[in-house]
Amino acid sequence: MRRQNGHTGRRTGPASLRRGSHRWATALLVALVPALLLLPAPGAGAADGQPGVTLSKQQAGKGGEITVKGSGWRPDTLLMMLICGQSSPGRGVIGGTNSCSNADGRAVTTDAKGAFSKKMPVAEPPEPCPCVVHVATVTGEQATADAVFVVAGHPVAPLPKQTDGGKLAVLATTRLEGDSGILTWFGAPPARRLVLTVGNLGTAPVKDPVFQVGTAHGVFAPQWEEQQWRGTIAPGRKAQIELPVELTAGAHGDYQISLRYGTKVLAEQPWGVGRPWGVTLFWILLCVVVPAAVFRIGMAIVDKVRPRTAHASVRAGRRRPPQLTDVTAKLPKLRRAPGTTPVNPATEDRAGRAGSGAGAAALPWFTPESAPSENRPTTKGHS
Repeated sequence: MRRQNGHTGRRTGPASLRRGSHRWATALLVALVPALLLLPAPGAGAADGQPGVTLSKQQAGKGGEITVKGSGWRPDTLLMMLICGQSSPGRGVIGGTNSCSNADGRAVTTDAKGAFSKKMPVAEPPEPCPCVVHVATVTGEQATADAVFVVAGHPVAPLPKQTDGGKLAVLATTRLEGDSGILTWFGAPPARRLVLTVGNLGTAPVKDPVFQVGTAHGVFAPQWEEQQWRGTIAPGRKAQIELPVELTAGAHGDYQISLRYGTKVLAEQPWGVGRPWGVTLFWILLCVVVPAAVFRIGMAIVDKVRPRTAHASVRAGRRRPPQLTDVTAKLPKLRRAPGTTPVNPATEDRAGRAGSGAGAAALPWFTPESAPSENRPTTKGHS
């Protein structure tokens, strides 16, 4: 009996162990399933305090639509969403926004908590996949986040290999230094200095690096210009780099300044350029002064060539200011009595000329007959 029981125990012992291990595995799987469901998609989440992006779909074809959600951004910040090719969350957008479908991008503003949700159409980027949904700030401090996305039917190509040796990375926030002069107000080209701090993360020194500075206006792709920085950055060292940036004459509006080294965009900096109001004021004055000058010249020509008529002469005479002889009293010329004080001939002559036009009119209280004369005696001596 003992042997049979022992034999039975040896047969049933491993089976009970197997049943117990299955129970433990089932309980562990049930506990892990909710945790796995709560995990974000690969490359789409973000650590605490860092901007993050999540997508409603990981794959969609051209013409479709996805919903992009984000969290951890600065409150009330304007963001730009683009579908970019030849990109990965680890290496970023290779080639900058030239690798993105800029025409189908969308803009969104975060709420008071730094979150957003926005629908976005699916478009094919100019570069092959691997692709990402690239979200970046438009103004203020630069911040970016990428989420892996597959554009169905779009070509796929491997990413370019990273070159060994020196590798530059931006260590501090880029900024534009400088100020516009009075000539910029009249349309001179605006100019600034792009200042940034870079570090060499590679194993070889970087000597006289050649950067590409791009300027983009609105939704257009940037125009790149090569600029060489003189100096050597040793491995593990950093350096402050200043590169001149100049726009075209009369430029105004919102611009985006990008800095690229090799195939990687190191930094992007917004630049708001004011309108050259001096040019506007010049054109307004020109539109007022030129017509007024033409009108004056035309009136002078018309006055010069028009015929002179008698009526015009009369009107011109009426407009002549009155002379002194027209407003003074016209007195008759008096005869000087004997024994009186002689009169100045010049004064008498002027008085005579003044009174010649009045005729023989006399004052009402004095008549020529009552004036004393040499042949007519007075009655005073004969009384």
